[in-house]
Amino acid sequence: MNFDNRVALITGAGSEKGIGKETAKQLSKRGATVILADINEEGLELAVQDLKSTGGKAHSVKLDVTDKAQIDKSITQLIEKFGKIDILVNNAGISRPTRVIDIEEKEWDLVFDINMKGVFFLTQAVLPHMKKEGYGRIVNLSSVSGKRGGGIFGGSHYSAAKAGVTGFTKAVAREMAEFGITCNTVAPGLIGGTDITGDMLTEEKKAEIRKEIPAGRIGRVDDVANSITFLVSEGASYITGEELDINGGSHID
Repeated sequence: MNFDNRVALITGAGSEKGIGKETAKQLSKRGATVILADINEEGLELAVQDLKSTGGKAHSVKLDVTDKAQIDKSITQLIEKFGKIDILVNNAGISRPTRVIDIEEKEWDLVFDINMKGVFFLTQAVLPHMKKEGYGRIVNLSSVSGKRGGGIFGGSHYSAAKAGVTGFTKAVAREMAEFGITCNTVAPGLIGGTDITGDMLTEEKKAEIRKEIPAGRIGRVDDVANSITFLVSEGASYITGEELDINGGSHID
């Protein structure tokens, strides 16, 4: 897969061990110009420095995915600077393990704003530019929790938001296919080493979970990043509206 002359924007890429940074790494080493977006400026700069140290073409933009005005302004500026955005990976996300009976409205809104509304804002902002170019690849991060109703570390609000991401993705895929734009979803199971689980993924918990995974191991960020890399490649031009499960067989439907 070759991404020379392609420009990719990846949200939630400021986490040191996250899926976003690993996706940026995979695209960068294949020739893409990658723009890492996050609200965490310090993490962004470290990630960009890391990619540049291996010869990558990496840039950063501080971005709050819940702020539509900021997103619209940033996309306009990025288009002016780079000429286009070929690839969008909506990776920014947040999870809370709160049980439904204990969720307060403020927490519900926070989870939905980041996981669902952010996906909508970014997608809506880049689509006119992709449509003009006649080319685009969008991958949205969902979760196995959105399919089975909760999980190990995600509450009902997280499940609902991620299920919403899947439905939104399918609708965008139908509307945009005629313009050379694909839109797909990846739905990871438990991925170890990321910040989203906080300090809840203890070694004892890992051992317990591993017993329920046919592949016999916890997922890694590169498992997800490699799948995203394929979906945003030119070779995946006839795949759109799909939801790719990445869970080692722990959930099969």
